[in-house]
Amino acid sequence: MAKDLKKKPLLLVAALMLAGCAAPKQQPELNKLHNQVGKLNTEMQQLTQQAASLEQQNMLNSTLNQGAWLLPATKTAVALKSQAGEVRLSLSQIEGDANGMRAILHIRSAAENTIPAFTAQVEWGEMDPTTGKPLQVDSQSQSLVVKDSLLARSEITVPLRLSNITPEQLGYIRVHDIVLQDPPKPATAP
Repeated sequence: MAKDLKKKPLLLVAALMLAGCAAPKQQPELNKLHNQVGKLNTEMQQLTQQAASLEQQNMLNSTLNQGAWLLPATKTAVALKSQAGEVRLSLSQIEGDANGMRAILHIRSAAENTIPAFTAQVEWGEMDPTTGKPLQVDSQSQSLVVKDSLLARSEITVPLRLSNITPEQLGYIRVHDIVLQDPPKPATAP
């Protein structure tokens, strides 16, 4: 019995030494696993935010027939019925600059028809953090002119310069009041 008592502390010390030797080998794998879980949590938060923004964008676009609401966080296109036919609008390359920000507005004919010359209004601003609705008070707007092209085109890109707002503050961009421009009339000989 005395021999068994002497062996138990030795076995305990040996087990602790082996556990100590094994732990450093497992530590990099454990760190890698923690990093992967952190990345998955970040991706899940981004997807959750994108889904909420998409739901909000769909709600805004379902209630109004005049114009299209684009929420940058959705990263999706929006259909708009206009005088220029049905077009799909989307945003890309949203980034800050010295006086605010810039973005690229993509306009594509839903039926692959030629996009005619038109004018439109582009409005932008922040969203109310409480209600999730666009804040109209500090919104800004600018006119957009798309001229005729010598080549038929079913898609165009328009650079936007949005002043007095940062990409983090930008809650929405609204494109509305698309009006076709009259084609230039040929000159008549006297």
